[in-house]
Amino acid sequence: MSFFDDLPEPPEQARQPQPLRPGWAGPPSDELPGVVPVGGFVHQSQRMVVALKLVEVYSTGCLLDLVWSVRRGDEPDQEWREIVEECYNHPRSSLDTRTGLELGVAFADGRKAVAAIHGPASFEENDDVTGPVLTTLGGGGGSNNGDYVQFTGRYWLWPLPLEGDTTLVARWQALGLPESSLELSGAQLGDALGRVRNYWSG
Repeated sequence: MSFFDDLPEPPEQARQPQPLRPGWAGPPSDELPGVVPVGGFVHQSQRMVVALKLVEVYSTGCLLDLVWSVRRGDEPDQEWREIVEECYNHPRSSLDTRTGLELGVAFADGRKAVAAIHGPASFEENDDVTGPVLTTLGGGGGSNNGDYVQFTGRYWLWPLPLEGDTTLVARWQALGLPESSLELSGAQLGDALGRVRNYWSG
């Protein structure tokens, strides 16, 4: 007999009901999104590109998949290292949005949101959140060499803006990126919403 054979079984744990996750906290965990595959350039120049690669649409909001890339000019090594380091620089909190990449959205009805790492849970009662909310999510990565640096970022936008077009706005003062924008089509988001599938509904 093994030493481990006669160990007592652990007691059964009572299953606790899981709290409802608010829509602004991130995409639902039980949905296959509809995808808007046609991206676009928020900014494009000989020096720097900020592009929206695709949009994943869920029943409650959408996930924006962005990439930014800077091409090296005649900068000396130390200056180039500083540029590479700056490209890592996401906003660190909703009270510190003007550090690194500034990203925001404007809904067709005039409402606005600026991207931040912390959602409204840190500052508001959950029931009082009406949106829009734009949250920086994890999952980004990057690469660099002596010629260019490139990074990606994922942003959760809630609620899903279906009424009219939404403007995605970016600025990055430390890298010389002026305020630039791209329109997100409400019609395309609506089409993708029709392709959302729930894991457990057949």
